[in-house]
This record gives sequence, structure tokens and C-alpha cells, in this order.
Amino acid sequence: MAETNTIFVGSDHAGYSLKKTLLEILKKDLPNLRFEDCGTDTEASCDYPDFAKKVATQVVHKQTRGILICGTGIGMSIAANKIHGVRAAEVWDATSARLCREHNNANIICFGARLVGPETAIDICKTWLKTEFLGGRHQGRLDKIAELERKQP
Repeated sequence: MAETNTIFVGSDHAGYSLKKTLLEILKKDLPNLRFEDCGTDTEASCDYPDFAKKVATQVVHKQTRGILICGTGIGMSIAANKIHGVRAAEVWDATSARLCREHNNANIICFGARLVGPETAIDICKTWLKTEFLGGRHQGRLDKIAELERKQP
């Protein structure tokens, strides 16, 4: 199944404001993509694993990509990577976003609203969304990661 053009986006309360800003700009600047907001819909305290699961499950099921935002990006990354088939990478700038896509075929990026400002977050997302996986020697490494997943109890 080929990737869809829907990007699933989620945040906890700490990432809510940045997520709103990002969605507004990305929808305007990238009209060829559809962005689906998987929550949260408020700044009221909530649990990031719930939203990591929502986004990660959709990404794997629809073979597409996702963006997750929490306070640091760390919790979202840990939680999303528990879903079989997810390759979530915590990123902090456009270079890390590009490299996680080129080398690791990351299907979800995570970052922290307390660590990354809106302009950097927009740059991260646009860079990551336009970057393709390089394959080649990198595919062999992903195959080894997939083998690790298959061998887990």
C-alpha cells in the first residue's frame, strides 16, 4: 500500500498551542497534504501516551506519517515507538528532521514545544515532509530493526 497524503498530528497539553499554530500554517502552505488533528483539543492536563497511540496507530494502519508534540518530545517518542511498525524520531532542527527521514525512514517526528519555537517547528515539519528515504545501505539497517521487532515476545 502506498503512503497516503494524510499526515496525522497529535499533542498533549504542553504541545497544544504549538500544534494549533503549526496546523494553521502547514494547511495553508502545503495544500497538497491533508492534516488530521488527533487531539488534544485543550490545554487541560492530559497524558501524552494516549495521543502518541492515536497518531502511531493511524500512521501504521494508513502507511503514512505523523507529527507528535509534547513538552520535550521525549515522552511522545518513547510512547509512539511502542507501536509495531513505527519509527519515531525526536528532532530539534531541520537537519535532524532531514536525516531521520533520509537514513531511518522515520514515519513520525516528535519534538518539544518547550524546546522548539514556532519558526523552527515549521522549518522542521516542512523539511521532513519534503524529504525522501534514501534506501540503499540504509534499507539494510532498517531490515535489521524490523528483525529485532519480529523477535520480540
